[in-house]
Amino acid sequence: MPKTKFQNVIFTLMMAFLMVYVMICYNIALNRGDMTNEVFILAFHELAIMWPAAFILEFFIVDKVAHRLAFRVVDPQTDRPIFITLAISIMIVCIMCPVMSLIATILFKDAGSEFVAVWFKTTVMNFPMAFFWQMCYCGPLIRLIFRAIFRRTLEK
Repeated sequence: MPKTKFQNVIFTLMMAFLMVYVMICYNIALNRGDMTNEVFILAFHELAIMWPAAFILEFFIVDKVAHRLAFRVVDPQTDRPIFITLAISIMIVCIMCPVMSLIATILFKDAGSEFVAVWFKTTVMNFPMAFFWQMCYCGPLIRLIFRAIFRRTLEK
């Protein structure tokens, strides 16, 4: 969707913010065993670390890899744009979920000698939420907002 480097930065910042914030809330709620209003406030502490990490990973590494992987499944010349968007989004989740779970495990979990098991469990617990949040809510919402912000430049 973004047509310029500037638009790509804005799009990635918006997408990373909403994905990371919701996933942090989800993980805090899992760890506490309950979802409360306090979770939304607590999430901002981790957001300061995880949002920049997600942006840097996505912008400089994951986006390129996800496109290459997606284009093994879909053809940008012949397939409908929605299938291309979905293929890229799926690949991004498949890469970002384990990587961001790894970062969260290193920074926020006291895994000790069980590090690999804790990372694996974190990834497995996060993947369904990340996948459905991205496909059903975050992705469509951010694309809608992005199109509203850049309507004139996207129409050209």
